[in-house]
Amino acid sequence: MGEERDGGGREFRRVSEELRARMADSTYPQSSFLPSQRDLAKEFGVSRDTVQRVLRELSNEGWIQSRRGSGSRVLKNQRIQSSAAKATRSRRGLTLGPLISEAFEQEEVTLDVYTLTSESLDAHMRLQAERIRAGIIQPRRISLRMLLPSTSLPLPYPRATEDQHAPLLRDRLHAITERHTDSLRGVLRDLQTEKLVPSVDVRIRHTPLTPAFKLYVINGVEVLFGPYEVIERPVVLDSGEEIRALDVLGLGATLTHHVRDADPNSPGSVFVTSMQAWFASVWTLLSE
Repeated sequence: MGEERDGGGREFRRVSEELRARMADSTYPQSSFLPSQRDLAKEFGVSRDTVQRVLRELSNEGWIQSRRGSGSRVLKNQRIQSSAAKATRSRRGLTLGPLISEAFEQEEVTLDVYTLTSESLDAHMRLQAERIRAGIIQPRRISLRMLLPSTSLPLPYPRATEDQHAPLLRDRLHAITERHTDSLRGVLRDLQTEKLVPSVDVRIRHTPLTPAFKLYVINGVEVLFGPYEVIERPVVLDSGEEIRALDVLGLGATLTHHVRDADPNSPGSVFVTSMQAWFASVWTLLSE
Protein backbone atom coordinates (compact mmCIF):
# COMPACT_ATOMS: atom_id res chain seq x y z
CA MET A 1 0.00 0.00 0.00
CA GLY A 2 2.89 2.37 0.75
CA GLU A 3 4.23 2.08 -2.80
CA GLU A 4 0.77 2.81 -4.21
CA ARG A 5 0.63 6.04 -2.19
CA ASP A 6 4.15 6.93 -3.35
CA GLY A 7 3.35 6.52 -7.02
CA GLY A 8 5.49 3.38 -7.26
CA GLY A 9 8.67 3.60 -9.25
CA ARG A 10 8.29 7.29 -10.06
CA GLU A 11 8.78 8.33 -6.44
CA PHE A 12 11.57 5.82 -5.91
CA ARG A 13 13.45 7.27 -8.88
CA ARG A 14 12.80 10.87 -7.80
CA VAL A 15 14.28 10.31 -4.35
CA SER A 16 17.29 8.31 -5.57
CA GLU A 17 18.16 10.88 -8.23
CA GLU A 18 17.90 13.79 -5.80
CA LEU A 19 20.13 12.09 -3.22
CA ARG A 20 22.74 11.26 -5.88
CA ALA A 21 22.74 14.88 -7.00
CA ARG A 22 23.20 16.12 -3.43
CA MET A 23 26.15 13.79 -2.87
CA ALA A 24 27.67 14.67 -6.26
CA ASP A 25 27.67 18.41 -5.53
CA SER A 26 28.78 17.96 -1.88
CA THR A 27 25.50 19.06 -0.32
CA TYR A 28 26.13 15.86 1.60
CA PRO A 29 29.96 15.82 1.73
CA GLN A 30 32.08 12.70 1.78
CA SER A 31 32.11 11.00 5.21
CA SER A 32 28.99 12.87 6.33
CA PHE A 33 25.77 11.06 7.21
CA LEU A 34 22.52 11.25 5.29
CA PRO A 35 19.42 12.32 7.22
CA SER A 36 17.59 9.50 8.97
CA GLN A 37 15.15 7.33 7.04
CA ARG A 38 12.29 8.96 8.92
CA ASP A 39 13.48 12.47 8.01
CA LEU A 40 14.01 11.53 4.35
CA ALA A 41 10.56 9.98 4.13
CA LYS A 42 9.03 13.12 5.63
CA GLU A 43 11.01 15.51 3.38
CA PHE A 44 10.13 13.70 0.15
CA GLY A 45 6.62 12.68 1.18
CA VAL A 46 7.22 8.97 0.56
CA SER A 47 7.04 5.77 2.59
CA ARG A 48 9.89 4.36 4.68
CA ASP A 49 9.84 1.37 2.32
CA THR A 50 10.68 3.65 -0.63
CA VAL A 51 13.53 5.26 1.33
CA GLN A 52 14.91 1.86 2.28
CA ARG A 53 14.88 0.74 -1.37
CA VAL A 54 16.66 3.94 -2.40
CA LEU A 55 19.35 3.49 0.25
CA ARG A 56 19.85 -0.11 -0.84
CA GLU A 57 20.43 1.05 -4.43
CA LEU A 58 22.84 3.80 -3.35
CA SER A 59 24.73 1.26 -1.27
CA ASN A 60 24.91 -1.11 -4.27
CA GLU A 61 26.36 1.73 -6.34
CA GLY A 62 29.01 2.51 -3.75
CA TRP A 63 27.68 5.96 -2.81
CA ILE A 64 26.95 5.15 0.83
CA GLN A 65 27.60 2.60 3.54
CA SER A 66 24.55 1.75 5.61
CA ARG A 67 24.71 0.06 9.00
CA ARG A 68 21.78 -0.75 11.21
CA GLY A 69 21.73 1.68 14.11
CA SER A 70 24.46 3.90 12.62
CA GLY A 71 22.76 5.49 9.63
CA SER A 72 24.09 5.92 6.08
CA ARG A 73 27.53 7.47 5.60
CA VAL A 74 28.54 9.07 2.29
CA LEU A 75 31.50 7.23 0.73
CA LYS A 76 32.03 9.39 -2.35
CA ASN A 77 30.93 12.39 -4.34
CA GLN A 78 31.87 13.72 -7.75
CA ARG A 79 35.42 15.04 -7.66
CA ILE A 80 37.09 17.11 -10.34
CA GLN A 81 40.84 17.12 -10.79
CA SER A 82 42.01 20.60 -11.77
CA SER A 83 45.20 22.61 -11.85
CA ALA A 84 43.22 25.83 -12.34
CA ALA A 85 40.80 25.84 -9.39
CA LYS A 86 39.94 29.37 -8.32
CA ALA A 87 40.28 30.53 -4.73
CA THR A 88 36.53 31.12 -4.55
CA ARG A 89 35.82 27.42 -5.00
CA SER A 90 35.34 24.98 -2.16
CA ARG A 91 38.47 23.97 -0.30
CA ARG A 92 36.95 20.53 0.12
CA GLY A 93 37.67 19.90 -3.55
CA LEU A 94 36.36 21.12 -6.87
CA THR A 95 32.93 19.79 -7.86
CA LEU A 96 30.62 20.32 -10.81
CA GLY A 97 28.20 22.59 -8.99
CA PRO A 98 30.55 25.59 -8.53
CA LEU A 99 31.79 25.30 -12.12
CA ILE A 100 28.26 25.39 -13.53
CA SER A 101 27.37 28.22 -11.13
CA GLU A 102 30.34 30.29 -12.32
CA ALA A 103 29.39 29.67 -15.94
CA PHE A 104 25.89 31.03 -15.29
CA GLU A 105 27.28 34.20 -13.76
CA GLN A 106 28.23 35.30 -17.28
CA GLU A 107 25.79 37.18 -19.53
CA GLU A 108 26.30 34.60 -22.31
CA VAL A 109 26.15 30.97 -21.17
CA THR A 110 27.05 28.19 -23.63
CA LEU A 111 27.17 24.49 -22.79
CA ASP A 112 28.06 21.65 -25.15
CA VAL A 113 27.46 18.31 -23.43
CA TYR A 114 28.06 14.71 -24.49
CA THR A 115 26.71 12.15 -22.05
CA LEU A 116 24.92 8.83 -21.59
CA THR A 117 21.90 10.46 -19.91
CA SER A 118 21.00 14.02 -18.92
CA GLU A 119 20.51 13.14 -15.25
CA SER A 120 23.31 15.14 -13.62
CA LEU A 121 22.92 18.14 -15.95
CA ASP A 122 19.20 18.36 -15.19
CA ALA A 123 19.92 18.64 -11.46
CA HIS A 124 22.37 21.49 -12.00
CA MET A 125 20.07 23.36 -14.41
CA ARG A 126 17.27 23.29 -11.85
CA LEU A 127 19.62 24.84 -9.30
CA GLN A 128 20.63 27.62 -11.70
CA ALA A 129 16.98 28.31 -12.51
CA GLU A 130 16.35 28.86 -8.80
CA ARG A 131 19.26 31.34 -8.66
CA ILE A 132 17.87 33.21 -11.67
CA ARG A 133 14.37 33.40 -10.17
CA ALA A 134 15.87 34.70 -6.92
CA GLY A 135 17.65 37.47 -8.84
CA ILE A 136 21.10 36.23 -7.79
CA ILE A 137 22.29 35.88 -11.41
CA GLN A 138 20.96 37.43 -14.62
CA PRO A 139 22.25 35.72 -17.77
CA ARG A 140 20.98 37.27 -20.99
CA ARG A 141 21.40 34.21 -23.17
CA ILE A 142 21.61 30.47 -22.49
CA SER A 143 22.60 28.07 -25.26
CA LEU A 144 22.69 24.32 -24.63
CA ARG A 145 23.63 21.64 -27.14
CA MET A 146 23.52 18.06 -25.89
CA LEU A 147 24.52 14.83 -27.61
CA LEU A 148 22.93 11.60 -26.43
CA PRO A 149 23.24 8.06 -27.82
CA SER A 150 20.63 7.05 -30.38
CA THR A 151 17.69 5.26 -28.77
CA SER A 152 17.95 2.48 -31.39
CA LEU A 153 21.62 1.86 -30.60
CA PRO A 154 22.30 -1.46 -28.79
CA LEU A 155 24.41 -0.21 -25.88
CA PRO A 156 26.88 -2.46 -24.04
CA TYR A 157 25.74 -0.93 -20.75
CA PRO A 158 23.64 -1.04 -18.76
CA ARG A 159 23.43 -4.76 -19.56
CA ALA A 160 21.83 -7.47 -17.49
CA THR A 161 23.91 -10.55 -16.81
CA GLU A 162 20.82 -12.63 -17.64
CA ASP A 163 19.24 -12.16 -21.08
CA GLN A 164 15.63 -12.13 -19.88
CA HIS A 165 16.29 -8.92 -17.97
CA ALA A 166 17.82 -7.02 -20.92
CA PRO A 167 14.58 -5.25 -22.00
CA LEU A 168 13.97 -4.08 -18.42
CA LEU A 169 17.33 -2.31 -18.22
CA ARG A 170 17.02 -0.83 -21.69
CA ASP A 171 13.58 0.57 -20.89
CA ARG A 172 14.86 1.87 -17.55
CA LEU A 173 17.70 3.76 -19.24
CA HIS A 174 15.41 5.28 -21.85
CA ALA A 175 12.90 6.32 -19.17
CA ILE A 176 15.60 8.03 -17.09
CA THR A 177 16.96 9.85 -20.14
CA GLU A 178 13.54 10.95 -21.37
CA ARG A 179 12.45 12.17 -17.94
CA HIS A 180 15.52 14.33 -17.41
CA THR A 181 15.62 15.58 -20.99
CA ASP A 182 11.99 16.74 -20.75
CA SER A 183 12.72 18.34 -17.37
CA LEU A 184 15.79 20.11 -18.70
CA ARG A 185 13.92 21.51 -21.71
CA GLY A 186 11.08 22.66 -19.51
CA VAL A 187 13.28 24.32 -16.91
CA LEU A 188 15.21 26.37 -19.47
CA ARG A 189 12.27 27.27 -21.68
CA ASP A 190 10.23 28.41 -18.68
CA LEU A 191 12.96 30.97 -17.98
CA GLN A 192 12.35 32.49 -21.39
CA THR A 193 8.56 32.24 -21.15
CA GLU A 194 8.67 34.04 -17.82
CA LYS A 195 10.94 36.68 -19.40
CA LEU A 196 13.72 35.98 -16.92
CA VAL A 197 16.22 35.16 -19.67
CA PRO A 198 15.69 36.95 -23.02
CA SER A 199 17.20 34.20 -25.19
CA VAL A 200 17.19 30.44 -24.55
CA ASP A 201 18.32 27.91 -27.15
CA VAL A 202 18.08 24.22 -26.25
CA ARG A 203 19.04 21.65 -28.89
CA ILE A 204 19.32 17.92 -28.19
CA ARG A 205 20.52 15.46 -30.80
CA HIS A 206 21.24 11.74 -30.90
CA THR A 207 24.32 10.07 -32.30
CA PRO A 208 25.12 6.41 -33.12
CA LEU A 209 28.01 6.33 -30.63
CA THR A 210 28.26 4.57 -27.28
CA PRO A 211 29.48 7.19 -24.77
CA ALA A 212 32.79 6.01 -23.35
CA PHE A 213 33.25 9.36 -21.60
CA LYS A 214 31.33 12.38 -20.36
CA LEU A 215 32.17 15.79 -21.80
CA TYR A 216 31.20 19.36 -20.87
CA VAL A 217 32.45 22.33 -22.89
CA ILE A 218 31.63 25.39 -20.77
CA ASN A 219 31.49 28.90 -22.28
CA GLY A 220 34.04 27.85 -24.90
CA VAL A 221 36.96 28.12 -22.47
CA GLU A 222 36.61 25.25 -19.99
CA VAL A 223 36.27 21.50 -20.51
CA LEU A 224 35.29 18.77 -18.10
CA PHE A 225 36.17 15.28 -19.28
CA GLY A 226 35.72 11.93 -17.58
CA PRO A 227 35.70 8.32 -18.77
CA TYR A 228 32.84 6.06 -17.74
CA GLU A 229 34.11 3.21 -15.60
CA VAL A 230 32.22 -0.05 -16.17
CA ILE A 231 31.29 -1.97 -13.04
CA GLU A 232 29.17 -4.97 -12.16
CA ARG A 233 26.57 -4.27 -9.52
CA PRO A 234 23.03 -5.05 -8.40
CA VAL A 235 20.41 -2.77 -9.97
CA VAL A 236 17.13 -2.15 -8.17
CA LEU A 237 14.25 -1.92 -10.64
CA ASP A 238 11.22 0.29 -10.04
CA SER A 239 9.28 -2.84 -9.12
CA GLY A 240 11.71 -3.52 -6.28
CA GLU A 241 13.28 -6.50 -8.04
CA GLU A 242 17.07 -6.60 -7.84
CA ILE A 243 19.11 -7.92 -10.77
CA ARG A 244 22.82 -8.03 -11.52
CA ALA A 245 24.11 -5.91 -14.39
CA LEU A 246 27.06 -4.23 -16.03
CA ASP A 247 26.61 -0.49 -15.62
CA VAL A 248 28.40 2.85 -15.42
CA LEU A 249 27.99 5.50 -12.75
CA GLY A 250 27.77 8.87 -14.47
CA LEU A 251 27.32 11.04 -11.37
CA GLY A 252 30.19 9.29 -9.65
CA ALA A 253 32.66 9.58 -12.51
CA THR A 254 35.90 11.45 -11.83
CA LEU A 255 36.25 14.46 -14.15
CA THR A 256 39.36 16.36 -15.19
CA HIS A 257 39.17 20.12 -15.65
CA HIS A 258 40.97 21.89 -18.49
CA VAL A 259 41.07 25.64 -19.18
CA ARG A 260 42.01 27.58 -22.31
CA ASP A 261 44.58 30.25 -21.49
CA ALA A 262 46.52 32.93 -23.36
CA ASP A 263 48.98 30.38 -24.76
CA PRO A 264 47.31 28.47 -27.63
CA ASN A 265 49.95 25.74 -27.31
CA SER A 266 49.54 25.10 -23.59
CA PRO A 267 48.12 21.67 -22.60
CA GLY A 268 44.89 23.25 -21.38
CA SER A 269 44.33 25.29 -24.54
CA VAL A 270 45.12 22.35 -26.82
CA PHE A 271 42.75 20.05 -24.92
CA VAL A 272 39.88 22.55 -24.96
CA THR A 273 40.36 23.22 -28.68
CA SER A 274 40.51 19.52 -29.55
CA MET A 275 37.37 18.70 -27.56
CA GLN A 276 35.49 21.59 -29.15
CA ALA A 277 36.50 20.31 -32.59
CA TRP A 278 35.47 16.75 -31.68
CA PHE A 279 32.05 17.87 -30.44
CA ALA A 280 31.45 20.06 -33.50
CA SER A 281 32.35 17.23 -35.87
CA VAL A 282 29.99 14.74 -34.23
CA TRP A 283 27.23 17.32 -33.91
CA THR A 284 27.48 18.29 -37.58
CA LEU A 285 28.26 14.98 -39.26
CA LEU A 286 26.93 12.15 -37.08
CA SER A 287 23.98 13.45 -35.07
CA GLU A 288 20.33 13.60 -35.92
